[in-house]
Amino acid sequence: MNAPLSDDTIDAVAVAAYLKRHPSFLTDYPELAAQLTMPREQGTVSSLAAYQSQQLREKNAELERRLAELTAIAADNEKLMERVHALTVALLRANTLEVTTRTVIAKLNENFHTEQVRLLLFGRHADLPRSAWLRQVGGGAAELPELAELLQRHEPVSGRLSPDKLAQLFGDEAASIRSTALIPLGNAGILAIGSHDPDRFQPGMGTLFLKMIAATVTAALARARDIA
Repeated sequence: MNAPLSDDTIDAVAVAAYLKRHPSFLTDYPELAAQLTMPREQGTVSSLAAYQSQQLREKNAELERRLAELTAIAADNEKLMERVHALTVALLRANTLEVTTRTVIAKLNENFHTEQVRLLLFGRHADLPRSAWLRQVGGGAAELPELAELLQRHEPVSGRLSPDKLAQLFGDEAASIRSTALIPLGNAGILAIGSHDPDRFQPGMGTLFLKMIAATVTAALARARDIA
């Protein structure tokens, strides 16, 4: 049995340190456990066992909450993976540049519930349709100085863009766009997804699925050009 503390002048820090080194102390002195009171924000708990039980219930509740959050995130990620897979399969079936570009826009609108999608394609392609969602940029990235800084990152960017950048991406619809996901497609162009919700695309949000979309679309455009 451990020797009792006899120094009445011992401070609280030393007591706490001692108890941490001797976790069985209250087992040796059960009468102390019955006398201890544990301060709580809402009343007091007069029993150490009751206090520990309450602490355990609170920790379990927190773990259950976190598990529910992780489960919800996993379910959302699974749905996103299925949508990216559907986009990939659809692009594998495309056999021309026109079909490829139309498939990209259609699948993003259909499966990702996008509000505005724009494909800025570098170069000139006479066989492509004239459409609000497609802009051919004959001079390539050099023709878009407003977007140069973003394109130099070579990675998707999400958040709120300045009016001049929005104008280059969304034209007449720029005023209604509150947040954007900008997806560089290497030497092929840029894919921009715009939302009327200012919080849908935020700085710092995960870009894994945007990178997967970028890789898929870039490869599909290169394949379509090779076939042509």
